Amino acid sequence: MEKQKICIVGGGLTGLITAITLSKLNLKIDLITGNINQYIKSNRTIAISQNNYDFLKKLKIFKFSKKEFWPCSKMKLYTEAKKKEFTEIFELNRDKKQKKQILYMMENSIIAKYLIRNIKKKNIISLKTHKKISGIIPSGLLKSVKFKSKDNSKYNLIIICTGSNSHLVKTLFNDQSFEYSYGEVSITTAVKHSFIKNNVARQIFLNNEILALLPISNTKTSIVWSVKKDIMNKYKNKNNLFLKKRIKFYTKYFLKKVKFVTGIEYKNLNLLIRKKYYQDRVLLFGDALHVVHPLAGQGFNMVLRDLASLERILKNKINLGLDIGGSEILSEVSNETQPRNFIYSLGIDFLKNCFSFQKKSLKDFRNKIITTLNKNNFVKDILFNLADKGFKF
Repeated sequence: MEKQKICIVGGGLTGLITAITLSKLNLKIDLITGNINQYIKSNRTIAISQNNYDFLKKLKIFKFSKKEFWPCSKMKLYTEAKKKEFTEIFELNRDKKQKKQILYMMENSIIAKYLIRNIKKKNIISLKTHKKISGIIPSGLLKSVKFKSKDNSKYNLIIICTGSNSHLVKTLFNDQSFEYSYGEVSITTAVKHSFIKNNVARQIFLNNEILALLPISNTKTSIVWSVKKDIMNKYKNKNNLFLKKRIKFYTKYFLKKVKFVTGIEYKNLNLLIRKKYYQDRVLLFGDALHVVHPLAGQGFNMVLRDLASLERILKNKINLGLDIGGSEILSEVSNETQPRNFIYSLGIDFLKNCFSFQKKSLKDFRNKIITTLNKNNFVKDILFNLADKGFKF
């Protein structure tokens, strides 16, 4: 029986990991992307849960050393205080009995290198770089990807991993989403510092700002600073000197002898909830489906949970000899992933709004609730499991 064929459009981390995962299902896979090496240059980091760490282990493409996946055994939340700079209001610890970490930190550049190297080794993944798509059209029972070079290729299933703003997504799924801007920018960089036992992920909730300190090693930490656009424009200058001074000021209570070792990246922050996940033989994936605020570190975790569902469903259908691009199969994928993504997205948005209160009375009330929850281990276990495995229906 001839192998079924999948086209994955987009060579970011989502496209790369999707291609590798599905390559284990006895499929022919084309990965269409631009300059694939651009993803090696990113300064960004990703937090993944223990459950998703275990999922990645099954792919057998990483060494799983601390250089690739730095373990964090604690997460702490702080707010500003008058008499001292920060007050700790919440702490979540790893599950010692089951030897589970709160999360693992991954550097995009290191992970991208492993994924690209693995893809180039696999004969069943055809890497098509610099191919420009002019459209997706019906071709008998299948779908054809039409390239600007005028050659066409037929596929059982096309998975679009290009993000929500691509021309392809907007053309095929026009106005089928709920989206709004937070009016914020995430500022990402990495710093070297004096040696510490760096196993605590910290979130500091400031007035109109959220600062995350995410360990990468005992001497290196990733900084993710979410700030209002108008404030960011005041901080920003040609050399980012004022921005760096502000980061040093906020981090001095946790990190000593801070030195910036990467450039600074900026990204506009939005909420996106996709209403429709698929159409005839075309499935949206990754940021094309859902974009959330980075404060909870759940963006890529949501992608990996979706991927685990997709892999399992397609594997079952292939074993039954079914067409993987059929509407019933794509509907099953959507029905399993969409409800939990919807709840997760709204939940993260709710948290973001809670930490955006301007009135002192609301801030005090919020902090009182959080400090009360901090004393309840049962609630903490629930929060840990939600962050680790997501919702199950």
